[in-house]
Order: sequence, then C-alpha cells, then structure tokens
Amino acid sequence: MSKAAIAEKEKLVDAIAEELKAAKAVLVINYLGLTVEEVTNMRKELRDNDVKMKVIKNTYLRRAAAKAGMEGLNDTFVGPTAVIYTDNAEDVTEPARIVSKYEDDFDVLEIKGGMLEGKVTSKEEIKSLAAIPGREGLLSMLISVLQAPVRNVAYAVKAVADSKDEAAE
Repeated sequence: MSKAAIAEKEKLVDAIAEELKAAKAVLVINYLGLTVEEVTNMRKELRDNDVKMKVIKNTYLRRAAAKAGMEGLNDTFVGPTAVIYTDNAEDVTEPARIVSKYEDDFDVLEIKGGMLEGKVTSKEEIKSLAAIPGREGLLSMLISVLQAPVRNVAYAVKAVADSKDEAAE
C-alpha cells in the first residue's frame, strides 16, 4: 500500500473521529436486509431531524472511536455496521426514537448499542430512551400541566356565574 493511500485513510479516520467527538448521541446499527427504499426513507427522516447516518468500515470505526476517546464500542463494530449520530444537544433522544421506530417496523434492522453524551449505552437503554417523548412533546406536556390550575379556576368562576344567572331568573 502506498504512503499516499495510507495518508488518505488516516485523513478519513481523523475526520470520522472529529465527527464522533462532536456527537452528543451515537447509535451503531445493523441495517443489512433493508431495501434501498427503506434505507433511503430512514436517511431522509434522520436528515430532516439533523441526524447523520454513515456506513463506514469497521476497521476505520475502531480507529476513529479510539481517537475520539469512545471506549466500549468496539464490540458493536462487527458485521454490517452503520453509525447514526447527532451533535444537536437540544434533543439527544431523536436518533433513538427514529431508529427504534424503524427497528419495530423492520425485523432486519438491529440497534447494536451506542453512546449518549459520552457514556456507553446498551440496546435496552436506547429502546427505553426512545419511549420518552421528544423535547417538543415534553414542552407541550409541561404547558398542559401549568395551564390546568388556571383552567380549573376559570371553570369554577364560570360555574358560579352560571348559578347566579339561574338564581336571578
């Protein structure tokens, strides 16, 4: 192998390592068995939510993960592998939700593991994280909870006003 080829591969590993370092959430999946259309749809949904998906050779992933200081993921870099990651700190659960939905729909897709905010995460933890509503869903739940007392007071005032109207008639 020429020195130029080795240097090119080293640049690729460095670029992957930088992206993994910046990522707040990383998922490692086996997508083998999905049709081109299914993978394309999943990639589009990921992209629309500011999440990236890359298919990278396992040897490059191992080296990049080591350079990025991501210990504990080497066991997941076996067989057909795709890496899904986001650097969006506002919603680190989004990749888990999207991939988990596709895993439920297609038996061939498998979440192998991942990292969330620097901590190695198992498949089971990722699945339970995916069940949590997203940032928008949590905010709407919070607003609903905060509005409930005001709404109850308004209903009580209206009921009192209605009862006085009935009494006056």
